[in-house]
Amino acid sequence: MVRTVLSNAEHPEYGSIPLEFPIPDEQYDHTVTQLEKVGIGTVQNSDCKIDTLNSWYTVLKPLAGQVVNIDELDYLAKRLESFDDYEASKFQAMASKLQLLNIRDFINLTFSSQQVTVITDFSDLEQIGRSHIMTIRGSGMPAEEYQQIDGKAEALKLLQSRNGSVTPYGVVYDNEMKMEPLYDGKHFPPYLYEPCQLAIEIRPANGGTGGSDYLYFPAPDQQLARTLERAGATDAADSRMQITVDQLPKAVSEQIDLQQESLVELNEMCEVIAKLSPQECNKLNAAVLMARPRYASEIRQLAENLEQFEFVPDVKTPEEYGKYMI
Repeated sequence: MVRTVLSNAEHPEYGSIPLEFPIPDEQYDHTVTQLEKVGIGTVQNSDCKIDTLNSWYTVLKPLAGQVVNIDELDYLAKRLESFDDYEASKFQAMASKLQLLNIRDFINLTFSSQQVTVITDFSDLEQIGRSHIMTIRGSGMPAEEYQQIDGKAEALKLLQSRNGSVTPYGVVYDNEMKMEPLYDGKHFPPYLYEPCQLAIEIRPANGGTGGSDYLYFPAPDQQLARTLERAGATDAADSRMQITVDQLPKAVSEQIDLQQESLVELNEMCEVIAKLSPQECNKLNAAVLMARPRYASEIRQLAENLEQFEFVPDVKTPEEYGKYMI
């Protein structure tokens, strides 16, 4: 959790707004409205001055006093919230070593800091060595190979290399980490913060060379509109889109044609389906196969009125249905 107080740098007389990040979906639309009242929170601009910032991630303190984009701050907080204690130590130690100051670098580091090794406790050399080897070889190491690691020997080799940098967050070894500029200052890299029904990669239809933006359904109305604005698109008609995650019921997925759909109606459909139980999703599958809806709005209506259908699962022949009726 990142707690801030934000204001309008050009008009401090407008007052300030206390705001916590990440912004919960149910509060997102209201939050954007509150920011608009003091003239900040636009999609394309960095216009939110951070008057104060408090977080367990103390390495973020240099952001206080800066003017940032609200979506950048929200995205960074979401990335950091997913870290466990060791991953958080890696991030903070490397950010301290690199003396990072701006939010774009902080975001990019969240994708690179997993490559580094940090030592916060020297009492267990065996674990230090094992953790280091897992870092440089990746998490796909077979269990039997992991058991054969001489952790103490690897830890001593690491310490004797003298490649570590002392930081307030531990001794960090960069392992020749390369911080890739995945975030270009406009387009956020794909990141599934919460489970979703549908994720869509979106680009303008003009075939520009810019990066992709990503929609995660269901989404707050303002978040949907802001992502489209960031992507330079207004709807499916002037966008090139591709589904990257699909958790919809099978029959529903087969009916979706992105180029023919309203994204607003698609979002509303996903919002209804997200509330259904697995048994209700099976019932929706059957209702869609029977009714053959053409658009997301019609599927949403089916999902909202499932109680009007009688559904008999596991019946595949007239004889089985007759036995069920008897």
